[in-house]
Amino acid sequence: MSADFLALAVPGVQKLSPYVTGKPIEELARELGMDPAQIVKLASNENPLGPSPKALAAIQDALPELTRYPDGSGYALKQKLAARFAIDPAGITLGNGSNDIIDLVARAFLAPGLNAVFSAHAFAAYPISTQATGAESRVVPAINYGHDLDGLIAAMDANTRVAYIANPNNPTGTWFGPEELERFLSRVPAHVVVVLDEAYIEFSEPGELPNGLAYLSRYPNLLVSRTLCKAYGLAGLRIGYGASSAEIAGVLNRVRLPFNVNSLALVAASAALDDEDYVLRSRQVNRAGMRQLEAGLQALGLKWIPSRGNFLAVDFGRDAAPINAALLRQGVIVRPVAGYAMPTFLRVSVGTEAENARFLGALEHVLRG
Repeated sequence: MSADFLALAVPGVQKLSPYVTGKPIEELARELGMDPAQIVKLASNENPLGPSPKALAAIQDALPELTRYPDGSGYALKQKLAARFAIDPAGITLGNGSNDIIDLVARAFLAPGLNAVFSAHAFAAYPISTQATGAESRVVPAINYGHDLDGLIAAMDANTRVAYIANPNNPTGTWFGPEELERFLSRVPAHVVVVLDEAYIEFSEPGELPNGLAYLSRYPNLLVSRTLCKAYGLAGLRIGYGASSAEIAGVLNRVRLPFNVNSLALVAASAALDDEDYVLRSRQVNRAGMRQLEAGLQALGLKWIPSRGNFLAVDFGRDAAPINAALLRQGVIVRPVAGYAMPTFLRVSVGTEAENARFLGALEHVLRG
């Protein structure tokens, strides 16, 4: 007779639901008997351009060394990041995507009896990582689907150890400016580690959003989390980093697993950082695609949340699940966000011009039938 393994799990884990990723193209193709080439995926905020040629070349050069473990310290990539963004390499923590950084902070600073604060409609990794440690999640109601930074301050107490904020926020795309960020950071107690999640910041125009890295020297309790999976096009390799004080990085390295970043990700990330033209083109394609989607949604009489990411949360004013199911039957994958307490919304990533047009055409077919 087998044991009830869920009952054996720690209480925080017992209450968790598995994170649901965007449906893979291959899975939908199997389910519907479709040609994968005819399916459009706009569900996971991936870069539609394909990887940087420089990253591909670096991967090719590294293939003969796959029998070797990667550099566990990530020295070369840390030096590249430090030079590129003028930050202290001793304060850089590398991760298997920025999700890994978010989880490292939770494992290092949270425990039963402690709490983390974050906004409603915020990235699912925040409550998952918090709850897995047995800590309390304090979810602050959003304002217009964006962060209530004053509310987050009010929710903190002596047992608060982490505050997660995102700029732009996923899945809503909302953002805050430098004055709001400065006011927030200046009021956070010194015992609270602030994780400023900037996974999508490269899709905004330069100077459009505050650069979290510029605040590190004045706020030793700040950690800026970024990724190379989005604008840098390396989602399949899973590579991200945290920038903080050397003291916070030292704590994170006590819980970081050895070789958490693979060798191909390390060399591809270093090469991608040198490909500024690729990031510029990614931003241009995203800007044009955002205009295309907004115009198409407006023509259909739909509303959406203004976004500074590479995605839009579209409000259908009713349960969006049947609309999502109908889009899947049309070979178009977008992202349901009912799990974010947004049951009337679907999140759609910005794709190429052709992918965006395919989505809009399928959506019109579904809505007007």
